[in-house]
Amino acid sequence: MKHLLIAALMAAASLPALAADARLSISLGDPRFYGRIEIGDYPQPRVIYRHPIMIEQRSDLPSPIYMRVPPGHAKHWDKHCREYHACGERVFFVQDGWYNRDYAPRYRKLHGRHGRGDNRQ
Repeated sequence: MKHLLIAALMAAASLPALAADARLSISLGDPRFYGRIEIGDYPQPRVIYRHPIMIEQRSDLPSPIYMRVPPGHAKHWDKHCREYHACGERVFFVQDGWYNRDYAPRYRKLHGRHGRGDNRQ
């Protein structure tokens, strides 16, 4: 019984290491993708806010970037911009409907199902 308990404890201790190695790869164009998107020659995106949001002021004014973020991240961007490496960027947040209906299908058509990989959820 004692050996069984020790074996069970050792197995349980190794589970976090196994879970840490499991990675989820989500591609641009996937409905679960959140992060920076390249607009290029896509039709003008529908954005959440009329003006870009910028958390950390810079002396130069960078061109705005477009981001798709989970609900609540845009509203509290000061708490989430570091996750996206975008605190010093002027950010437009695209609407989910536009991303899912217009951007993602065209992106998948041009770049295939896999596109650019990303580990964000």
